Amino acid sequence: MDLALSVEQEAVRKLAEDFVAREVTPHVVAWDRAENVDRSIVKKLGGLGFLGLTVPEEYGGSGGDHLSYCLVTEELGRGDSSVRGIVSVSLGLVAKTIASWGSEEQKRQWLPLLTSGEAIGCFGLTEPGTGSDAGNLATRAVRDGGGYVISGTKTFITNGTWADVVLLFARTNDSPGHRGVSAFLVPADTPGLSRRTIHGKLGLRGQATAELVLEDVRIPASCLLGPEGKGFSIAMSALAKGRMSVAAGCVGIAQAALDAAVRYAGEREQFGKVIARHQLVQELLSDIAVDVDAARLLTWRVADLIDRGQDFATAASKAKLYASEAAVRCANNALQVFGGYGYIDEYPVGKLLRDARVMTLYEGTSQIQKLIIGRALTGVSAF
Repeated sequence: MDLALSVEQEAVRKLAEDFVAREVTPHVVAWDRAENVDRSIVKKLGGLGFLGLTVPEEYGGSGGDHLSYCLVTEELGRGDSSVRGIVSVSLGLVAKTIASWGSEEQKRQWLPLLTSGEAIGCFGLTEPGTGSDAGNLATRAVRDGGGYVISGTKTFITNGTWADVVLLFARTNDSPGHRGVSAFLVPADTPGLSRRTIHGKLGLRGQATAELVLEDVRIPASCLLGPEGKGFSIAMSALAKGRMSVAAGCVGIAQAALDAAVRYAGEREQFGKVIARHQLVQELLSDIAVDVDAARLLTWRVADLIDRGQDFATAASKAKLYASEAAVRCANNALQVFGGYGYIDEYPVGKLLRDARVMTLYEGTSQIQKLIIGRALTGVSAF
Protein backbone atom coordinates (compact mmCIF):
# COMPACT_ATOMS: atom_id res chain seq x y z
CA MET A 1 0.00 0.00 0.00
CA ASP A 2 1.44 3.35 -1.12
CA LEU A 3 -0.33 6.46 0.17
CA ALA A 4 2.12 8.88 -1.44
CA LEU A 5 0.73 11.18 -4.11
CA SER A 6 2.12 10.87 -7.61
CA VAL A 7 3.91 13.78 -9.24
CA GLU A 8 0.78 14.50 -11.30
CA GLN A 9 -1.52 14.36 -8.28
CA GLU A 10 0.70 16.68 -6.25
CA ALA A 11 0.76 19.11 -9.18
CA VAL A 12 -3.05 19.11 -9.35
CA ARG A 13 -3.29 19.66 -5.59
CA LYS A 14 -0.81 22.56 -5.77
CA LEU A 15 -2.72 24.09 -8.70
CA ALA A 16 -5.91 24.00 -6.62
CA GLU A 17 -4.15 25.38 -3.55
CA ASP A 18 -2.79 28.32 -5.53
CA PHE A 19 -6.17 28.94 -7.15
CA VAL A 20 -7.87 29.08 -3.75
CA ALA A 21 -5.27 31.48 -2.36
CA ARG A 22 -5.61 33.77 -5.38
CA GLU A 23 -9.28 33.60 -6.37
CA VAL A 24 -11.20 32.45 -3.28
CA THR A 25 -9.62 33.30 0.08
CA PRO A 26 -9.53 37.10 -0.43
CA HIS A 27 -13.30 37.15 -1.04
CA VAL A 28 -14.67 34.62 1.43
CA VAL A 29 -15.96 37.02 4.06
CA ALA A 30 -17.52 39.38 1.52
CA TRP A 31 -19.23 36.55 -0.36
CA ASP A 32 -20.58 35.11 2.87
CA ARG A 33 -21.97 38.46 4.03
CA ALA A 34 -23.47 39.25 0.62
CA GLU A 35 -24.87 35.70 0.25
CA ASN A 36 -23.43 35.61 -3.25
CA VAL A 37 -20.29 34.16 -4.82
CA ASP A 38 -18.99 36.06 -7.87
CA ARG A 39 -20.25 34.01 -10.80
CA SER A 40 -17.07 34.66 -12.79
CA ILE A 41 -15.49 31.95 -10.63
CA VAL A 42 -17.25 29.30 -12.76
CA LYS A 43 -15.29 29.97 -15.95
CA LYS A 44 -12.09 30.21 -13.93
CA LEU A 45 -12.76 26.75 -12.51
CA GLY A 46 -13.47 25.49 -16.01
CA GLY A 47 -10.36 27.10 -17.44
CA LEU A 48 -8.13 25.14 -15.05
CA GLY A 49 -9.90 21.86 -15.86
CA PHE A 50 -11.47 21.53 -12.42
CA LEU A 51 -14.97 21.15 -13.90
CA GLY A 52 -13.82 18.34 -16.19
CA LEU A 53 -11.90 16.04 -13.85
CA THR A 54 -12.50 12.32 -14.60
CA VAL A 55 -14.65 13.20 -17.64
CA PRO A 56 -13.17 11.75 -20.88
CA GLU A 57 -11.17 14.21 -22.94
CA GLU A 58 -13.17 13.36 -26.08
CA TYR A 59 -16.12 15.18 -24.48
CA GLY A 60 -14.11 18.18 -23.34
CA GLY A 61 -13.11 16.77 -19.97
CA SER A 62 -9.67 16.88 -18.41
CA GLY A 63 -9.52 13.18 -17.51
CA GLY A 64 -7.53 12.29 -14.43
CA ASP A 65 -8.30 9.93 -11.57
CA HIS A 66 -10.75 10.23 -8.70
CA LEU A 67 -8.06 10.92 -6.12
CA SER A 68 -7.06 14.01 -8.09
CA TYR A 69 -10.72 15.02 -8.03
CA CYS A 70 -10.75 14.57 -4.23
CA LEU A 71 -7.60 16.65 -3.85
CA VAL A 72 -9.14 19.54 -5.78
CA THR A 73 -12.42 19.25 -3.89
CA GLU A 74 -10.58 19.25 -0.57
CA GLU A 75 -8.66 22.41 -1.45
CA LEU A 76 -11.86 24.14 -2.59
CA GLY A 77 -13.58 23.07 0.64
CA ARG A 78 -10.66 24.42 2.62
CA GLY A 79 -11.13 27.76 0.89
CA ASP A 80 -14.91 28.12 0.68
CA SER A 81 -17.49 25.34 0.69
CA SER A 82 -19.79 27.50 -1.41
CA VAL A 83 -17.26 27.30 -4.25
CA ARG A 84 -16.66 23.61 -3.63
CA GLY A 85 -20.39 23.00 -4.06
CA ILE A 86 -20.35 24.44 -7.58
CA VAL A 87 -17.90 21.73 -8.66
CA SER A 88 -19.42 18.92 -6.60
CA VAL A 89 -22.84 19.46 -8.19
CA SER A 90 -22.16 20.62 -11.75
CA LEU A 91 -19.36 18.11 -12.29
CA GLY A 92 -19.86 15.48 -9.61
CA LEU A 93 -23.63 15.02 -9.85
CA VAL A 94 -24.53 16.30 -13.31
CA ALA A 95 -21.63 15.98 -15.78
CA LYS A 96 -20.45 12.62 -14.44
CA THR A 97 -24.01 11.29 -14.59
CA ILE A 98 -24.37 12.39 -18.20
CA ALA A 99 -21.03 10.74 -18.97
CA SER A 100 -22.27 7.48 -17.38
CA TRP A 101 -25.91 7.40 -18.53
CA GLY A 102 -26.27 9.84 -21.40
CA SER A 103 -26.77 9.11 -25.06
CA GLU A 104 -24.00 10.09 -27.45
CA GLU A 105 -26.06 13.10 -28.49
CA GLN A 106 -26.55 14.20 -24.85
CA LYS A 107 -22.84 13.82 -24.10
CA ARG A 108 -21.88 15.89 -27.16
CA GLN A 109 -24.48 18.53 -26.34
CA TRP A 110 -23.78 19.09 -22.64
CA LEU A 111 -20.39 17.80 -21.52
CA PRO A 112 -18.15 20.28 -23.41
CA LEU A 113 -20.24 23.15 -22.02
CA LEU A 114 -20.28 21.85 -18.45
CA THR A 115 -16.60 20.95 -18.29
CA SER A 116 -15.48 24.32 -19.67
CA GLY A 117 -17.68 26.36 -17.36
CA GLU A 118 -19.64 27.75 -20.30
CA ALA A 119 -22.67 26.08 -18.71
CA ILE A 120 -23.45 24.90 -15.20
CA GLY A 121 -25.73 22.12 -14.01
CA CYS A 122 -27.94 21.49 -11.00
CA PHE A 123 -29.38 18.28 -9.54
CA GLY A 124 -33.17 18.45 -9.23
CA LEU A 125 -34.08 15.68 -6.80
CA THR A 126 -35.18 17.13 -3.43
CA GLU A 127 -38.77 18.30 -3.06
CA PRO A 128 -40.57 20.13 -0.25
CA GLY A 129 -42.18 16.87 0.85
CA THR A 130 -39.43 14.41 -0.08
CA GLY A 131 -35.89 14.77 1.20
CA SER A 132 -34.54 11.44 2.41
CA ASP A 133 -37.58 9.68 0.92
CA ALA A 134 -36.40 10.30 -2.64
CA GLY A 135 -38.38 7.40 -4.09
CA ASN A 136 -41.72 9.10 -3.44
CA LEU A 137 -41.39 12.14 -5.66
CA ALA A 138 -44.48 14.20 -6.41
CA THR A 139 -43.14 15.92 -9.53
CA ARG A 140 -44.73 14.28 -12.57
CA ALA A 141 -43.68 13.92 -16.19
CA VAL A 142 -46.63 12.96 -18.40
CA ARG A 143 -46.18 11.59 -21.92
CA ASP A 144 -47.66 13.93 -24.49
CA GLY A 145 -47.10 13.16 -28.16
CA GLY A 146 -43.38 13.16 -28.86
CA GLY A 147 -42.35 14.45 -25.48
CA TYR A 148 -43.22 15.02 -21.82
CA VAL A 149 -45.00 17.69 -19.81
CA ILE A 150 -43.52 18.16 -16.33
CA SER A 151 -45.09 19.82 -13.29
CA GLY A 152 -43.81 19.99 -9.72
CA THR A 153 -41.54 21.79 -7.26
CA LYS A 154 -37.93 21.18 -6.24
CA THR A 155 -36.19 22.83 -3.30
CA PHE A 156 -32.71 23.29 -1.78
CA ILE A 157 -31.22 22.96 -5.26
CA THR A 158 -27.52 23.93 -5.33
CA ASN A 159 -26.62 26.04 -8.40
CA GLY A 160 -30.36 26.33 -8.99
CA THR A 161 -30.49 29.98 -10.05
CA TRP A 162 -27.27 29.73 -12.06
CA ALA A 163 -27.92 26.47 -13.86
CA ASP A 164 -28.21 26.13 -17.63
CA VAL A 165 -29.40 22.53 -17.37
CA VAL A 166 -31.36 20.73 -14.66
CA LEU A 167 -30.84 17.02 -14.12
CA LEU A 168 -34.43 16.54 -13.06
CA PHE A 169 -36.14 13.55 -11.50
CA ALA A 170 -39.89 13.07 -11.95
CA ARG A 171 -42.50 10.34 -11.77
CA THR A 172 -43.45 8.99 -15.19
CA ASN A 173 -45.91 6.29 -14.10
CA ASP A 174 -47.93 5.16 -11.11
CA SER A 175 -45.68 2.28 -10.11
CA PRO A 176 -45.15 2.38 -6.34
CA GLY A 177 -42.09 4.07 -4.87
CA HIS A 178 -38.91 4.48 -6.84
CA ARG A 179 -39.94 2.24 -9.74
CA GLY A 180 -41.94 5.06 -11.32
CA VAL A 181 -39.14 7.67 -11.37
CA SER A 182 -37.30 8.81 -14.51
CA ALA A 183 -34.46 11.27 -15.15
CA PHE A 184 -34.44 14.19 -17.59
CA LEU A 185 -32.03 16.86 -18.81
CA VAL A 186 -34.15 20.00 -18.82
CA PRO A 187 -32.69 23.24 -20.23
CA ALA A 188 -33.20 25.87 -17.55
CA ASP A 189 -34.65 28.39 -20.00
CA THR A 190 -37.53 26.09 -20.95
CA PRO A 191 -40.85 27.97 -20.69
CA GLY A 192 -42.73 27.17 -17.49
CA LEU A 193 -39.61 26.66 -15.34
CA SER A 194 -39.13 29.42 -12.75
CA ARG A 195 -36.50 29.78 -10.03
CA ARG A 196 -36.33 31.54 -6.68
CA THR A 197 -33.21 32.10 -4.59
CA ILE A 198 -33.35 30.77 -1.03
CA HIS A 199 -31.89 33.35 1.33
CA GLY A 200 -31.10 33.27 5.05
CA LYS A 201 -29.23 29.96 5.17
CA LEU A 202 -27.14 29.12 8.22
CA GLY A 203 -24.14 28.16 6.08
CA LEU A 204 -23.08 27.93 2.43
CA ARG A 205 -24.48 31.44 2.24
CA GLY A 206 -22.62 32.33 -0.94
CA GLN A 207 -23.96 29.32 -2.79
CA ALA A 208 -26.79 29.79 -5.30
CA THR A 209 -29.45 27.65 -3.60
CA ALA A 210 -32.91 27.73 -5.15
CA GLU A 211 -36.47 26.53 -5.35
CA LEU A 212 -37.49 25.38 -8.83
CA VAL A 213 -41.13 25.47 -9.90
CA LEU A 214 -42.20 23.63 -13.06
CA GLU A 215 -45.60 24.47 -14.48
CA ASP A 216 -46.46 22.43 -17.57
CA VAL A 217 -42.85 22.40 -18.75
CA ARG A 218 -42.83 20.76 -22.19
CA ILE A 219 -39.68 18.91 -23.30
CA PRO A 220 -38.90 16.52 -26.17
CA ALA A 221 -38.38 12.82 -25.52
CA SER A 222 -34.67 13.33 -26.32
CA CYS A 223 -34.34 14.95 -22.88
CA LEU A 224 -34.95 11.60 -21.17
CA LEU A 225 -31.68 10.46 -19.55
CA GLY A 226 -31.31 6.69 -19.50
CA PRO A 227 -34.30 4.33 -19.75
CA GLU A 228 -37.70 5.46 -18.52
CA GLY A 229 -38.30 4.21 -14.96
CA LYS A 230 -34.55 4.09 -14.13
CA GLY A 231 -34.39 7.54 -12.58
CA PHE A 232 -34.00 6.36 -9.00
CA SER A 233 -31.07 4.13 -9.95
CA ILE A 234 -29.49 7.03 -11.80
CA ALA A 235 -29.96 9.33 -8.80
CA MET A 236 -28.52 6.81 -6.34
CA SER A 237 -25.49 6.09 -8.53
CA ALA A 238 -24.83 9.83 -8.79
CA LEU A 239 -25.18 10.33 -5.04
CA ALA A 240 -22.86 7.42 -4.24
CA LYS A 241 -20.02 9.18 -6.04
CA GLY A 242 -21.25 12.54 -4.80
CA ARG A 243 -20.76 11.42 -1.22
CA MET A 244 -17.05 11.05 -1.91
CA SER A 245 -17.00 14.67 -3.10
CA VAL A 246 -18.85 15.88 0.00
CA ALA A 247 -16.46 13.90 2.20
CA ALA A 248 -13.46 15.47 0.47
CA GLY A 249 -14.97 18.92 0.96
CA CYS A 250 -15.45 18.13 4.64
CA VAL A 251 -11.79 17.17 4.89
CA GLY A 252 -11.06 20.62 3.52
CA ILE A 253 -13.22 22.26 6.18
CA ALA A 254 -11.54 20.22 8.90
CA GLN A 255 -8.07 21.05 7.57
CA ALA A 256 -8.95 24.75 7.45
CA ALA A 257 -10.14 24.52 11.07
CA LEU A 258 -6.87 22.88 12.09
CA ASP A 259 -4.73 25.42 10.24
CA ALA A 260 -6.61 28.37 11.75
CA ALA A 261 -6.58 26.95 15.28
CA VAL A 262 -2.87 26.09 15.25
CA ARG A 263 -1.98 29.52 13.88
CA TYR A 264 -4.14 31.36 16.41
CA ALA A 265 -2.92 29.22 19.33
CA GLY A 266 0.64 30.17 18.47
CA GLU A 267 -0.18 33.89 18.56
CA ARG A 268 -2.71 34.34 21.36
CA GLU A 269 -1.29 34.83 24.86
CA GLN A 270 -3.09 34.05 28.12
CA PHE A 271 -1.67 33.60 31.63
CA GLY A 272 1.73 34.79 30.46
CA LYS A 273 2.27 32.39 27.55
CA VAL A 274 0.85 31.53 24.13
CA ILE A 275 -2.18 29.30 24.50
CA ALA A 276 -0.53 26.61 22.35
CA ARG A 277 1.51 25.76 25.45
CA HIS A 278 -1.61 25.00 27.51
CA GLN A 279 -2.31 21.28 27.60
CA LEU A 280 -6.08 21.54 27.20
CA VAL A 281 -5.62 23.64 24.06
CA GLN A 282 -3.20 21.00 22.78
CA GLU A 283 -5.93 18.44 23.42
CA LEU A 284 -8.35 20.39 21.23
CA LEU A 285 -5.75 20.65 18.47
CA SER A 286 -4.85 16.97 18.63
CA ASP A 287 -8.52 15.95 18.42
CA ILE A 288 -8.89 18.05 15.26
CA ALA A 289 -5.72 16.61 13.74
CA VAL A 290 -6.79 12.99 14.26
CA ASP A 291 -10.21 13.68 12.75
CA VAL A 292 -8.59 15.29 9.69
CA ASP A 293 -6.35 12.31 9.03
CA ALA A 294 -9.09 9.72 9.59
CA ALA A 295 -11.57 11.53 7.34
CA ARG A 296 -8.96 12.00 4.61
CA LEU A 297 -7.95 8.33 4.56
CA LEU A 298 -11.57 7.15 4.43
CA THR A 299 -12.17 9.49 1.50
CA TRP A 300 -9.04 8.46 -0.38
CA ARG A 301 -10.11 4.83 -0.02
CA VAL A 302 -13.32 5.58 -1.92
CA ALA A 303 -11.36 7.21 -4.75
CA ASP A 304 -9.04 4.20 -4.90
CA LEU A 305 -11.97 1.77 -5.08
CA ILE A 306 -13.60 3.73 -7.91
CA ASP A 307 -10.37 3.94 -9.90
CA ARG A 308 -9.83 0.18 -9.51
CA GLY A 309 -13.38 -0.54 -10.67
CA GLN A 310 -14.48 -2.05 -7.36
CA ASP A 311 -17.70 -1.56 -5.42
CA PHE A 312 -17.49 1.68 -3.49
CA ALA A 313 -21.00 2.63 -2.36
CA THR A 314 -20.71 1.49 1.26
CA ALA A 315 -17.22 2.96 1.58
CA ALA A 316 -18.59 6.26 0.25
CA SER A 317 -21.31 6.26 2.90
CA LYS A 318 -18.73 5.58 5.61
CA ALA A 319 -16.51 8.39 4.35
CA LYS A 320 -19.38 10.85 4.04
CA LEU A 321 -20.75 9.94 7.48
CA TYR A 322 -17.43 10.23 9.26
CA ALA A 323 -16.06 13.25 7.39
CA SER A 324 -19.23 15.33 7.74
CA GLU A 325 -19.57 14.66 11.46
CA ALA A 326 -15.84 15.19 11.90
CA ALA A 327 -15.98 18.54 10.11
CA VAL A 328 -18.55 19.74 12.64
CA ARG A 329 -16.40 18.55 15.55
CA CYS A 330 -13.25 20.09 14.10
CA ALA A 331 -14.84 23.46 13.43
CA ASN A 332 -16.43 23.46 16.87
CA ASN A 333 -13.13 22.61 18.57
CA ALA A 334 -11.37 25.31 16.55
CA LEU A 335 -13.97 27.84 17.67
CA GLN A 336 -13.25 26.83 21.26
CA VAL A 337 -9.56 27.56 20.69
CA PHE A 338 -10.45 31.03 19.40
CA GLY A 339 -12.77 31.71 22.33
CA GLY A 340 -14.96 34.78 21.89
CA TYR A 341 -13.13 35.83 18.73
CA GLY A 342 -14.31 32.66 17.06
CA TYR A 343 -17.88 33.87 17.38
CA ILE A 344 -17.52 36.82 14.99
CA ASP A 345 -17.14 36.56 11.25
CA GLU A 346 -13.89 38.52 11.02
CA TYR A 347 -12.30 35.21 12.00
CA PRO A 348 -12.75 32.07 9.87
CA VAL A 349 -13.88 29.37 12.27
CA GLY A 350 -17.47 30.54 12.75
CA LYS A 351 -18.11 30.22 9.01
CA LEU A 352 -16.41 26.82 8.96
CA LEU A 353 -18.81 25.61 11.64
CA ARG A 354 -21.85 27.00 9.82
CA ASP A 355 -20.76 25.45 6.53
CA ALA A 356 -19.92 22.12 8.13
CA ARG A 357 -23.32 21.69 9.73
CA VAL A 358 -25.22 21.18 6.49
CA MET A 359 -22.80 18.46 5.39
CA THR A 360 -24.49 16.06 7.80
CA LEU A 361 -27.81 16.74 6.03
CA TYR A 362 -27.46 16.87 2.27
CA GLU A 363 -26.64 14.11 -0.22
CA GLY A 364 -27.99 11.76 2.41
CA THR A 365 -28.24 12.60 6.10
CA SER A 366 -25.98 10.93 8.65
CA GLN A 367 -28.93 8.72 9.58
CA ILE A 368 -29.39 7.61 5.97
CA GLN A 369 -25.68 6.78 5.73
CA LYS A 370 -26.01 4.58 8.83
CA LEU A 371 -28.96 2.79 7.24
CA ILE A 372 -26.94 2.15 4.09
CA ILE A 373 -23.97 0.85 6.09
CA GLY A 374 -26.25 -1.29 8.26
CA ARG A 375 -27.95 -2.76 5.20
CA ALA A 376 -24.55 -3.67 3.73
CA LEU A 377 -23.51 -5.36 6.99
CA THR A 378 -26.72 -7.34 7.53
CA GLY A 379 -28.08 -7.84 4.04
CA VAL A 380 -31.40 -6.40 5.21
CA SER A 381 -32.92 -3.67 3.07
CA ALA A 382 -33.10 -0.24 4.68
CA PHE A 383 -35.77 1.00 2.29
